Amino acid sequence: MTTPTPARPLSAGQLTGQADSHLVDHQQHLLHRDMLPAFLRLQQAANQAGFDLQIASAFRSFERQLLIWNNKFSGFRPLLDSNSQPLDASQLSELEKIHAIMRWSALPGASRHHWGTDIDIYAANCLPEGTRLQLEPWEYNQGGHQAAFSTWLNEHIAQFGFYLPYAEDRNGVAVEPWHISYYPVSRHLLQQLTPELLYHTLNANQIAGKSQILANLGNLYSKYIENICEV
Repeated sequence: MTTPTPARPLSAGQLTGQADSHLVDHQQHLLHRDMLPAFLRLQQAANQAGFDLQIASAFRSFERQLLIWNNKFSGFRPLLDSNSQPLDASQLSELEKIHAIMRWSALPGASRHHWGTDIDIYAANCLPEGTRLQLEPWEYNQGGHQAAFSTWLNEHIAQFGFYLPYAEDRNGVAVEPWHISYYPVSRHLLQQLTPELLYHTLNANQIAGKSQILANLGNLYSKYIENICEV
């Protein structure tokens, strides 16, 4: 992968999903303007290899991420363990719930989906008829319907500037073989998203578990935000 030139800095609102002026609309998905050409080349290559590469999720706003977080923390959505099995939230402390959520869902303001450089993808023509995509590792592992596509992806995405930030379990975010990131831009945006910026963003909003999140933000940042696979 070639050495990238520095990306244009984003505003605090853009970095944390509270503004989307850095994005462009592509088939009802918002993507970072500097990433779109590379994505189209990747999609074309996948198509030539026999895979109908489609986006399952692209930009996600702060408000959307906050709703997901608060629903999980409050018990309206299930908490899962590292094997995607339900946890009994009533048996967990607030800090334990925070760690459980962050294995699978980012803190509002800290999601890489806020940047428009990171997307969840799949091969639509590999999805069995009548089957709903779950975005769970088994779908992309050997024997899963996305396995062949995942193998192709791992072999080719670097040619287009992409990589898999959650390709392996580093005891932070769980493995996400569907989540690709546009390295020439995203590497700089991670540097711009400092713990201090995240602290002020979270402190200004009504997020469930706020006191424990802010008290432990340094460790959470190290474990789940900057702890990604190397290119």
